[in-house]
Amino acid sequence: MTDIAATDELFFTRTGMEQSRVHAEVTDALAAADDGELYLEYRQSEGISFDDGRVRSASFDTTQGFGLRAIAGEATGYAHSSELSEAAIRRAVGTVKAVQLGHSGSVAAGPARTNRALYDDINPLGEMPFEAKVNLLAAMDAYARGKDSRVRQVSATLAGSWQAVQIFRGDGSRVADIRPLVRLNISIVAADGDRMESGGHGVGGRASYAAWIEPTAWQAQVDEALRQALVNLESVPAPAGEMPVVLGPGWPGVLLHEAIGHGLEGDANRKGTSAFAGLMGERIASPGITVVDDGTLSERRGSITIDDEGTPSAYNVLIEDGILKNFMQDRLNARLMGVEPTGNGRRQSYAHHPMPRMTNTYMLSGDTPAQDIIKAAGKGIYAVNFGGGQVDITSGKFVFSCTEAYMIEDGKLGAPVKGATLIGNGPDALTKIKLIGDDTALDTGVGTCGKNGQSVPVGVGQPTMLVDSLTVGGTAV
Repeated sequence: MTDIAATDELFFTRTGMEQSRVHAEVTDALAAADDGELYLEYRQSEGISFDDGRVRSASFDTTQGFGLRAIAGEATGYAHSSELSEAAIRRAVGTVKAVQLGHSGSVAAGPARTNRALYDDINPLGEMPFEAKVNLLAAMDAYARGKDSRVRQVSATLAGSWQAVQIFRGDGSRVADIRPLVRLNISIVAADGDRMESGGHGVGGRASYAAWIEPTAWQAQVDEALRQALVNLESVPAPAGEMPVVLGPGWPGVLLHEAIGHGLEGDANRKGTSAFAGLMGERIASPGITVVDDGTLSERRGSITIDDEGTPSAYNVLIEDGILKNFMQDRLNARLMGVEPTGNGRRQSYAHHPMPRMTNTYMLSGDTPAQDIIKAAGKGIYAVNFGGGQVDITSGKFVFSCTEAYMIEDGKLGAPVKGATLIGNGPDALTKIKLIGDDTALDTGVGTCGKNGQSVPVGVGQPTMLVDSLTVGGTAV
C-alpha cells in the first residue's frame, strides 16, 4: 500500500486543506451512520491515437475531486465535487447527513491494513516525451505495412493514467494508494481482392510504458494483430446449431467474466436478482471447476492494493471443485449479508459510489492437455478470441461474438470461421464443461468492465476447456 505521505502533497499541501479539520468533517458526516468514508482522488490521463499515417487524436486530462458517503441501513447518501476544499466538503456533509435522519448507527470498524505493494508509484505519463510516443505509433504503422502488402489500414493507440487516492474513515484512520495504468493497442485491416478482414491485439497493466515499448515487444503485438487479420481472410461461414465448443486459454475468459462473474457479485445475490442467489454451498458447476477472483496479482490490469473503500484486495475462491463458496463483496452488501468484505468495493471515480466489482477473475487449470481436448470434441468450434457480448445476470443468458474461431473436424483443427456467435446460459454452461486444460492463462491486459454506468479495469483468464454443447449462431449447414 502507498505511503500516505506520498499523497499528502496532492490533497493537502497543494489545496490548503488541513487534515484535522477534514477528519472533523468526516466524523460529523458519519455521526449516526452505519458506515461511510471520504474518498479523495487525483488523476492524470492521456491518450494518443495514430490512424493511417497520422495522429488522429491526442488528449491529456487532469481531474480531481472527492466523494463523501454515509450509509444508514440500506440507504446511501452520496455527495461529490471536483472542488477539493474544506468548504466543499462541509457542504457535502449536510447532504449525506440527510439519509441518517431518525437513524442511530454505530460506524463500522475500518478495514484491516496492509503493507503490500502490487505496483510502483511511477507516473508513466512523464516517462517519455510526446514526440517519442507518436514516433512509437508511427513505427508500428510502418512495420505493419512493411510486413505484408495486403495491409490496408493500421490504427494504433497508446493510453496511460496515474491515479492517487486517499480514503478517510469516521474513526480518523486513512489509507492511500497510487495506481499507474497503461495500454498499447493495434488494429489492422487486411484485404485480398474485394474482401477485407481485421485483427487486433493489445497489452497493458499497472506499470510504466517501458515493458511494452521495446521493439521486440511492440513488434510482437503487430505480428499478432496481422496474423489474426490474415487468418480471417481465409475464413469460411460459421456453422449453426448445437455443438461442442472448445474455448481457448486466456482472453476467452471474458465469457466466464460476463456470463458467470457478474452473477457472483454480492449486490445481485443480496437482492435475489442473480441466477446464483440462494445457492451458496451447492454444486453449480461440473467437478474440477474452480473459479477465483484475485486482486493481488503483481502489476495486472485488474489488480488493486486496496479497493475503493480501503479494504485490501484478496484471493477469493468463488467456486471450488464445482461448489459455490463465496460472493464478491463491498462493505455495504457484506454487512447486510452478514459476511466479511472481500476487497471488491470499486468505483470508476470520485463521482461514483462503490459497489461489488470483479478484479482479475479466472478459472484454475485442470489436468487435460489442450490437444487432447480438441481431439475429444470430435466436431464443433474452437473459439480463440472474442469481441462484444451481452449477458442477463438474472437469467444467465449470454451472447458472444467470436473474432477468431476454427472448425473442429474429426478431432482436428480445420478452417477458420467467420461470423460465429456463442449463445447459452451461464449457470447451464457451467454444468456442461467436460474437460479442463492444464494451461490457464490470463489476458494480455486490456479488459474493461461496465456495470451500472461505471467502467473499471479488470483481468480475465481460463484454461482451454470443452463445453459439451452450446448454440452456435452462424450460417446453417
